[in-house]
Amino acid sequence: MTENNQDLGSVDVFGVGNALVDILALVEDDFVLKHGLNRGGMTLMDSEIQGGILHDLEHTSLQMRSGGSAANTMIGVAQSGGKGYYSGKVAKDTNGEFYRQDLLEAGIDFNVHPAESNGPTGTCVVLTTPDAERTLCTNLGVSTTLAATDIDVDRLSHCKYSYVEGYLWDAPDPRKASIETMEQSKRLGVKVAFTFSDGFLVDRFADDFHKLVSEYCDVIFCNADEVRSFFKEESLEECARKMSEISDLAFITNGDKGCVVVENKQIVDVAGFPVKAIDTVGAGDAFAGGVLFGITNGLNSVQAARWGNFLASLVVQVYGPRLEGSQAHLLSQVISN
Repeated sequence: MTENNQDLGSVDVFGVGNALVDILALVEDDFVLKHGLNRGGMTLMDSEIQGGILHDLEHTSLQMRSGGSAANTMIGVAQSGGKGYYSGKVAKDTNGEFYRQDLLEAGIDFNVHPAESNGPTGTCVVLTTPDAERTLCTNLGVSTTLAATDIDVDRLSHCKYSYVEGYLWDAPDPRKASIETMEQSKRLGVKVAFTFSDGFLVDRFADDFHKLVSEYCDVIFCNADEVRSFFKEESLEECARKMSEISDLAFITNGDKGCVVVENKQIVDVAGFPVKAIDTVGAGDAFAGGVLFGITNGLNSVQAARWGNFLASLVVQVYGPRLEGSQAHLLSQVISN
């Protein structure tokens, strides 16, 4: 059962990801150092360790959002004027109910399954330092119980693309759910998009990711650091060339420089939008949301990348992983310039 009443035929993208409540905090660099965190990356941790971090933030102003990479991307699709659907897993707890209500308010149709286990809804403490870098402290909670049987194949059959986040590779059941989504997508004629999500995942699951790219994926999303890890190659130009040999369409983000579009062995640089970043969390998710909207709604890949770059440039100017409200009214102006 879905939580919304959107027409089954109107959905652009079927997203699958770790359903996490984001807890946002502004901190100084020494806070990250004190806790021995992977600055600028994501660290998995249990409830006790994450609880210690939250204890040290008790006098810091915190904000909460329904999050997880794929959920933020589906919100980006919706804010562009498209329709996103989201599948994940939360617990029957306060955070789980907050998550569901927050997605509803964001206009996302979803099937966020309440888990039967006693574990908590997954949470991610997002620490943003003065240089706008974000460091993620993640307790996956019951999101690790997302199973292949949780994938709504009927709903998937009415979508143009599926979108799977690499973060799901950290636990066996979500990994199986990801592969189920990709295999059913292929059977149904739904195109498959996949994001590498984080460099540490590329390092740990390099063989799996290479297999996914060659066997399942129609579209790849990654950033410059991730693609360098993927190919064990420092030159971004050479990485793009190698990507062109194994993928028909890929988008490689490169910070404020914009992105590289790899399509049918052609490589095109698409410039970014120069802005003053205050928080980089959610930039890649917003980019993917803009691109997925574009390629499912008649834009060519370069136009879609430009729109994705624009959404990312807006997100880095606000605290938190997503924008408020629709941005669709800006689309024609952005892609025509």
